[in-house]
Amino acid sequence: MGRVLPRLEIVRRLRPVDLLAPHAVRVDTRTGGMVPMPAVAPYVTATTAARDRSSLALHLADHRLGALLKDGTVSLTITHGGATRELRSRRFQRATDPTELALTLTGAHVTAWTRETDHWVARARHDLREDDSPGRHLDVRDEAALADLRVELPTWGGTAGGFGQLGLRDVRFVTEEDGRPLRDGEAVWLTATSAGPGFFDTAHTSVWRLDPTSLDLTHSADLYFRRPDRPGVFGDHATHLVRSGDRWLVATSTWGDFETPTTRAGRRTPTGLRVTLAEADTDLLRGTHVLDTRDLPLPTEGFSSIATWDPHLVRRDGEWLVGFVSARRYFDFHPALAGGPTLGDLRLLGAATGRTATEGTTIVEVDGRTVVLASDGRDSQRAQRARFPVFDLEMGDVGLLDAPYPTNLPWPSLAEVDGGWLMATFNGTPAGGKLLGYGTHGDLVLMRSG
Repeated sequence: MGRVLPRLEIVRRLRPVDLLAPHAVRVDTRTGGMVPMPAVAPYVTATTAARDRSSLALHLADHRLGALLKDGTVSLTITHGGATRELRSRRFQRATDPTELALTLTGAHVTAWTRETDHWVARARHDLREDDSPGRHLDVRDEAALADLRVELPTWGGTAGGFGQLGLRDVRFVTEEDGRPLRDGEAVWLTATSAGPGFFDTAHTSVWRLDPTSLDLTHSADLYFRRPDRPGVFGDHATHLVRSGDRWLVATSTWGDFETPTTRAGRRTPTGLRVTLAEADTDLLRGTHVLDTRDLPLPTEGFSSIATWDPHLVRRDGEWLVGFVSARRYFDFHPALAGGPTLGDLRLLGAATGRTATEGTTIVEVDGRTVVLASDGRDSQRAQRARFPVFDLEMGDVGLLDAPYPTNLPWPSLAEVDGGWLMATFNGTPAGGKLLGYGTHGDLVLMRSG
């Protein structure tokens, strides 16, 4: 197989880490007490200066979720019905010269942090889904409860607002419906999965403005989703944002409550992993938004499929093309392509069923020819590991993208910008400390053709 595009080289790596999203600060005060902080989604942060005894709390429904720093030890406190439980990590509770204390709620996970030598380190974490006994369950996605959220600050005050990110992954260019990158003057836009302090269910979708010359990056928006079959607001991600005429199309994957049997014994996500579609006419490039979705059925006839994810939408010659990933089981997955006159009337065009660890399906036009890119992970078969394959519209192999392959399973998000090729992808570098484990990645890796 030949080279499809000129060689791409890494030109910059970026790692924005913000527990509190700069554009989403709701509280900034030098006085303490209880402060109303209505939220639209369970992705919030409170911070304060670290002193001899520092504490923060979020009051959600009838629960108090607290973080305490005392004598260098960090703990979480959960109060409900007059009873308080104090939770500590046996191995990671001790902070080293902390300058700030933070408390985050990301989905069902509450985490206590300290800022040490200019880095945020998680010192205690608890999954609230473990509190599922009668009378102790807290529905963090309930919109009425979120609207009544309050933050409790120490006497010297603090800041609070929307959660930011530990890293970025699942990066896509925001595009016009024909696949061209959406421009804002000279700038382009990206969607990304903003990594949280843990597995898939702590992350959410964010929007970023990228200057293609300086490669400076600015966080501008966060997107959350309502499901068609379940109440509440979810941090679904692996999203493609498309400008179609005077409206937005938002295709995303329902990772926001995903669980595998290895994360909680014997349990899977209650609704199954699939792709949803939202439409909106407000400016999704800025601010914080909750979008209503409907299912986007993707054709999987002819092969076994228990889940679909990673949508990418392009309209060509009056028809839609939709790239996606299908899984035989968790995690054995391959790329596929569908097409049709509308997004509600899609047929299968092809599927690379010989793959077992390939995702990031991306449709792009190269020299007038539409091709499909993907990413062969390091768990693929020996001859297909750690590379970016290129497929035709029947998902037959036609070549390889000549580019460095970062760690983890980087997507080949590629766009022609100002006469050259720009690629935005990611790696598996973690953040936040050893307590958190997998899911806090990664660096944003930018490449250009020579």
